Amino acid sequence: MKKRVLATLLAMSMVLGLAACGSKSDSKDDKKEETKTEAKADDAEDVELQVFIAASLSKVMDEVATEYQKDHPNVKITFNADSSGTLLTQIEEGYACDVFFSAAQKQMDQLEKTDGLVVDGTRKNVVNNQVVVVTRKDSGTKVTGLETLKDASSIALAGGSVPVGKYTRQALVNLGILDKVDDVSTIPTETISEKLGGVEISEQDNVSKVLAAVVEGSCEVGTTYYSDTYGYEDELNILQTVSYDLTGNVIYPIAQVKNDEASDAEVSEAKDFIDFVTSDKAKTIFQKYYFDTGVE
Repeated sequence: MKKRVLATLLAMSMVLGLAACGSKSDSKDDKKEETKTEAKADDAEDVELQVFIAASLSKVMDEVATEYQKDHPNVKITFNADSSGTLLTQIEEGYACDVFFSAAQKQMDQLEKTDGLVVDGTRKNVVNNQVVVVTRKDSGTKVTGLETLKDASSIALAGGSVPVGKYTRQALVNLGILDKVDDVSTIPTETISEKLGGVEISEQDNVSKVLAAVVEGSCEVGTTYYSDTYGYEDELNILQTVSYDLTGNVIYPIAQVKNDEASDAEVSEAKDFIDFVTSDKAKTIFQKYYFDTGVE
């Protein structure tokens, strides 16, 4: 009987020993895989992406880039933020650009259809935005929205080549304040001032400068994007959120740009970055900054 018990105990000991060996072996294999994965990350080629973004995207894209780089630590993202019209001109003049994120379809259409500089199949609509009329909380303005802009002492307004300036002009045309023209972006600031009874208008070359003029108090009111008011809730009053019926949709498209100077790794990362910008994870970030992600 004792021999049987002893034999049983020895058998169990061998089984446990083999299991332990297997566990150690598996653990070693797991560590090897982790080491291989870490080595691949360390060996990944360092790349730098030149990403041209509309000025109104500056805040949100900083956070988007930070999230992207958590899984792509080898990628440095360099932003060039300005009006979409200015960025388009720079790309046409040969500035190195991997990704273009415009605040309007017009500039992207030009880049794709006229210039032929958009990589096929990479253009996507990302977010929608809305034009707002804003003022400082302490301004005491009589303006309530676009229809009463003539009551302002001064207005900050983007030029016609700047998307927010174009959308504002379109809204004023639809309200009957400005005369209809084939291309509203060609309406001069001087004409708008005359139609508003001679009110002083400070023309700005991008939306961020419009916002700054109002926040600093150099202009009583201005038209900017809803997303630009993020972080200024304690300083600004939104007098009017302009409906899409007046402006049309304010769609922001993104696309990869043909860049002869880009390496294969940079071309690949540019595509990956666009995929991330249009992902569900990125949508939650855009929504935080007051962008509408319900676009097709």
